[in-house]
Amino acid sequence: MELDQVRAAILAHFDVPRSDSGWDATRFDAASVTFLGLEPIEILRIPHGDLMNYVTLGGSRHPMADPAAALADPTRGPRAELILTLRSGLGAQSGLVRGLGVIIAAPAVEGVVLQPDALIDLGEPMWHEAPFTAALLGTADVAEVPLPAPAEPVRFLSVTPITATEAAWVRLRGAAALRAAWSEAGVDVRDPARPAVTPS
Repeated sequence: MELDQVRAAILAHFDVPRSDSGWDATRFDAASVTFLGLEPIEILRIPHGDLMNYVTLGGSRHPMADPAAALADPTRGPRAELILTLRSGLGAQSGLVRGLGVIIAAPAVEGVVLQPDALIDLGEPMWHEAPFTAALLGTADVAEVPLPAPAEPVRFLSVTPITATEAAWVRLRGAAALRAAWSEAGVDVRDPARPAVTPS
C-alpha cells in the first residue's frame, strides 16, 4: 500500500504547510525503526503548539489479522497508525521511537489487533527511565484515510503511556475506569513526568 496519502492526512491534520515543492520539512522530522523480518516503520515527530506528536507511518501497509483466523487476508482487515502526544519542552524522551515502534509492530510480531481500549504491555520502559511500561490505546482525533475497496480505511489510534499499576487496573476494571480516575484526579496524561494514578 502506498503511504503517501496517509502521510498527507497526518501532516495536513497538524497544519504542516505544503507547496508545489512538497511539505515544509522544517515543521517536522522523522526517524526510522526496523525489526527483523519487517519493513521499516517511520516515526514522524511533529510539534503543534506546546505539544509534540509522535506518529507512526508504515503500520497500515498491511491489514491486521485476527489471531484466530486460519489464513490472513492480504487485503481485508483493519489498518492503523498510532499517535502519541506529549507536552514539549520537558526533555527528550530517549528510546521513545523504539517503544512506539514495538507497539505498531505488535500485529505482525504477536498477531494482536490494535484497537481502541487495547492494552499493550511492553515489558520495559517506553522510553529511557520512563515509569511507563505499557500503553492504552484510544481513538485519535484524526479522520480515517479511505483506501480503494475492498481495503478498510486507515484508522488513527492514540497512545497513552501507563504504569504497571495502571495496566493492572485496566485488566481488573477496564479502560473506562482508568480514564475516569485520571479525570477525577486532574491528571494530564500528555505530561511525561505525570504521577501514576492508583485508583481505589
